[in-house]
Parts: sequence; structure tokens; C-alpha cells
Amino acid sequence: MKTQCHNPYLPLWEHIPDGEPHVFEDRLYVFGSHDLENGNEFCEQDYVSWSAPLDDLSDWRYEGVIYRKDQDPYNVNVLPLYAPDVVQGRDGRYYLYYCIKFQDSINVAVCDTPAGQYEFYGRVQYKDGQTMMENQTYDPSVICTEEGNFLYFGFAPCMINIPRYKDQDLKGGSVLQLEDDMITVKKGPQVIIPSLNYGKGTSFEGNEYFEGPSIRKINGKYYLIYSSVNTHQLCYAISDRPMEGFEFGGVIVSNGDVGYNGRKEEDKLMSVGNNHGGLVEINGQWYMFYHRHTFLNQYNRQGCAEKVYFDENGQIPQVTITTSGMNPGPLSGDASYPAVYCCNLTNGHMGALSSIGRTNQEVDFPYMTSVNEERYITNIKDGTRIGYKYINLEETGKIEVVYQTDAPGELEIYTEENGERKAVISLKPCKWWKTAETEVTFTEEKKLYLVYKGEGVLSLLTLNLKGKRN
Repeated sequence: MKTQCHNPYLPLWEHIPDGEPHVFEDRLYVFGSHDLENGNEFCEQDYVSWSAPLDDLSDWRYEGVIYRKDQDPYNVNVLPLYAPDVVQGRDGRYYLYYCIKFQDSINVAVCDTPAGQYEFYGRVQYKDGQTMMENQTYDPSVICTEEGNFLYFGFAPCMINIPRYKDQDLKGGSVLQLEDDMITVKKGPQVIIPSLNYGKGTSFEGNEYFEGPSIRKINGKYYLIYSSVNTHQLCYAISDRPMEGFEFGGVIVSNGDVGYNGRKEEDKLMSVGNNHGGLVEINGQWYMFYHRHTFLNQYNRQGCAEKVYFDENGQIPQVTITTSGMNPGPLSGDASYPAVYCCNLTNGHMGALSSIGRTNQEVDFPYMTSVNEERYITNIKDGTRIGYKYINLEETGKIEVVYQTDAPGELEIYTEENGERKAVISLKPCKWWKTAETEVTFTEEKKLYLVYKGEGVLSLLTLNLKGKRN
């Protein structure tokens, strides 16, 4: 490997949420929405793609812009393009499926290569040429199998007071079958996962459909990943058939770790917002792609990924969110890391992020931000816990932090959330970035938590782990 893998897996300036990972030829490609860092709404930028060789998931390559908002002739106001997916059709070409903000259609572009320059192809339509506009046509996901070409989609914000959808009967996640031209409806659409209004008494009750479907066929079964009414979590449903029979499988990941080992909603380990992602297998290991949030709204999302495992019954147990992500093992305990690589950031009462206003004015919690290309954690106050996992702390002999604060304080060092304090870093007031350190002794610990104690407001730029010296 060129370097280590970590979360987020792309450069910190890049924001690719709704990540759909696909293996084409000898590379892993990720397609997704494209947020503007510190932006004003979802998906402000043109579609881009990134890829990595299958033998080194740390070596990501920027493929450039693959499709611009102004290329779609129906997007006359150059509105945002929402969560896309790419599939290779039976003709060998690659088809990009996407939707435009507040337009009821699924549009398609086509290209001869996975990450080349896509050209507008048309709208998904019926045989008579009428545009398919049923069941809220957001978040398309497509698969081509021996049974046919299947397009999954749907948006059912029953819990959100959005005037546009207030009086609509939103029934849930849907599927239709496409002809081999990849644009004409052959069968459907039909609802396969119920929305909040229709989930009572079904296997989906409590985890009904909200948005973000992502389809895979694994060991002869169809696995449909989706964002549930608990919007921070990605669930899955399983069926033997592509257009019916789906039953709730479970939760794979929550971007607040809610549900993992019984963690309750009020004890979430990060500020949470929507979630969307897909599964991919690389060299025998499965990964779940999802996204996390920065700043104080939902418009700044970064791609993350975790290893996942199937049990003997084909079920996927929920995984915890980590810093190490796709790394083959724990990260090095003798290396420097941006503080924003943390996988836990909580003051004990984290709120949900706003998707309405520019920022969340009603809440006061730590968050990630950037100024002059420096990305750091800020608004750290007394009791805030910052967590990193997994790291080979047995290698570590000293911990150094780069920080700013307006009052004296301490960073307490732990290796378990409620465990024994291992060491303390003393912090002095400073207007500019300053370093402080402490020596530590660890054995086999893999989790690192920094807990701030003080009356000031702390910002944290860098975590330097220094190896033991003989």
C-alpha cells in the first residue's frame, strides 16, 4: 500500500456523499452526489468520480468531472443533481442514472468507459414515450442480472414537513424492470419496501423506507440497502426475487453508531443527518460505503467505508464507525493524523443537523470546520469526547496535539469510553496553533479517546502519535 486507509477515504477537501462503489475491470470506482465544502444546500457541484486499484484502497485517483449539471436539456435552471448510480449495460456501455432537484423523472446519461465524459441519453419512459414519474423518482439504483435489468428508486419523507410532499401518498421504495435499451420500462413500477405510513404490521415496522436504495445480488439473493425513517442508519432487505418478496434484514451502519451494541438514540456518538451508500466486495472482503457530516448542517458530507461480514444465514451484523475504515488492520500508532479523522465526537447530547437553514442555531455541540484550507474540530467544551479507532497504540510512546484554546484546560486520555484515565495533556491559552504532549504507556489497546476538561473553548487541528523510543 502507498499509505494507510482511513475515514474519510478521499482528501479532506472532497465531499462525495451517497457513494455507490462498483468494480469495473481492475479498479474500484465510487460515484455519488457532490457537495460543496461549506456549501448552502445538497449536491451543489457537478458529478465527479474517484477510483482506486483493487490491491491498494489507499491509492485514490481523481477521475475528474464525468457529467455537468448543464448537460441535461431538462435542467434549464441548472439545479443540483441528486444521488446517482452507474451500471454496465448488456451492450457494454456504462449508464449513469440520476435525478434533478424537484423534478419527477429519472434521467440517464451514457459513456463508453466508467469514468469518461457521459452524454445525455434520455429520461426513463414507458413504451409510448411518456416519462415515468410515479412514486417519487429520487435516488436511482440499477442492476443487470440474468433475470433482467432492474431500477430501484423512491423518496418517502413522511416525517418531514415539506410542503411539496405534504399532501402526497408516498408509499415507499419502488422497483421497475427496464428493457435492454436501459431506458424503457418493461414492467412496473411497484412498491417493495413500505414507507412510514404503510409499515405497521410488516417486518419493516420501525425501520420503514425513507430514501437511498442501493441494490446488489449476493449469493443468489437480492440485497437492497436503504435509508430508513431513522435517517442516520442504513438498513437492508433481502429477497430471492428482484421485484417482490423483500423482508427486513437489519441495520448495517449508523453514522452516529446508534444501535451498535444497544446504543440509544440519545447517546449518539456523532451529530447525525441523512445517510446513503452501497456494498462492494474487494478481494473477498465486503465493505459498506456511507457518509458522515461536518460543519453545522447536512450539506457537507464526506464518504466513509467500513468492513462488513455475513454470517452463516446471510445476515449482516451492524458494524461500528471507525477511523481505520478499509485499512487491513489497525492504523499505525507512530504517525500523524488530522484531528478530523475522529470517528466519535460528542458532548453527550448531540443533536441532529439542520437541512433547512444554513446552520443549526438551536444546538451547541462540537463540529468540524475549515478556515484557509485548514480543517479542524472546534467548539470543544467541557466533557467533549473525541474518539479514534482502531489504532495500534502498543506502538505509541507519546501523544502530541496541535490546538487552540482561550482558557487553561486538560485533555484526558482514555482507551475505553468509561475506562481508566491513562494520561493527561495540559493545555495553555493561546491565540495561534500550539503543541502540547504527554508520554503514555499502552499495551494491546486499539481505541483512543480524548476528553476535554476546562472552562474554555478548544479547537483541535492535529493528533501526533509518536512511537516508543529505546
